[in-house]
Amino acid sequence: MEDRHSRVLSGKTRLAAPVRSAWSLLNTEIPGFVWAYRFDAATGTGRPLPPTTPREDLIVDEGFVWLHLALSDARVPKFLEGFPDLPEAARATLTDRDNHVVLASDDGVLHGVFTDIERAFDYETNDIGWFRFAASERLIVTARLHPLRCVEAARLAVDRGLAIHGTVGVFAAVVTEFEKVVDALIVEMGDELDRIEDYVFETAPRDERRRLGPVRRTIVRLNRQLRASVALFRRYQRWDEPDPLPTGTVEMAETMADLLGSALQEMQGLQDRARLLHEEIDSKISSETNRHLYILSIMTAFLLPPTLVTGFFGMNTGGLPFAGEHFGTVFAFLLGGMSVWGAWWFLKRVGIL
Repeated sequence: MEDRHSRVLSGKTRLAAPVRSAWSLLNTEIPGFVWAYRFDAATGTGRPLPPTTPREDLIVDEGFVWLHLALSDARVPKFLEGFPDLPEAARATLTDRDNHVVLASDDGVLHGVFTDIERAFDYETNDIGWFRFAASERLIVTARLHPLRCVEAARLAVDRGLAIHGTVGVFAAVVTEFEKVVDALIVEMGDELDRIEDYVFETAPRDERRRLGPVRRTIVRLNRQLRASVALFRRYQRWDEPDPLPTGTVEMAETMADLLGSALQEMQGLQDRARLLHEEIDSKISSETNRHLYILSIMTAFLLPPTLVTGFFGMNTGGLPFAGEHFGTVFAFLLGGMSVWGAWWFLKRVGIL
């Protein structure tokens, strides 16, 4: 009886755990808290901070802090107003819902929106997501609406001991993970295009447009984001404005422009290849359709004369030829056959056959 009672209590505890977890997250010092790390100035290693960390402990004199927030918490905009180092433009970037690549600087703070890949817990997805960031000299705040793959990969790298020596280094780590994901997608989509090509160039033509469509959409969307990202990084690579930037921004922009530039070239190659493959599929389908129409036209030309013959003899009027003949039906069939031969001779004479 006592064991049964303990199992019941154990079951209640397991059911109540998610409720207590959600309650604890709602009562943290940091609204929308996902994770936070404090990085050592000397070693560059990150130490995780608990959700109950007070706001004042996020402002440090040595090293820097990485704070990652979930925008699903409506208290986040009000919470960000308490950071004097974040100008209004940077706070707006963190909380807006605009989904396009942005990179800007205000009052020494680099902020923007960058492309990521959404992360699902029970299946793999290639849907494009967005992470927002604002980086000052001692604090970088990143935010997202949905879980993201590359931001999570950067966090895991920090847990494994990745050394980061500046706030822009966190942004660079996320972009580097994004480039790795893009490289994997390039290989995956290249293999898929190979398989589609094998089907397209088989002896029996097949319509692979339905299969090619999702690949082309992914390529076009990623190509657009990569092109915009490379253009922004190259702009900061040639930065000559008086507005200061966080330490290492120019070097980071140069590295990221080169890194994403090579991925952009490969993606453009895939886009050209997918477009040519789509044109080849259209051409083969058009040729096959024309061939079917040609065969149908020839059959119509062959069958039209005997149809006229049978129609003529089917009028059931007086004075029809062969009406009084014993082999009249045979003569009518012979006349129909001769009309088919006449149609064939005519089509050969004019060069259609």
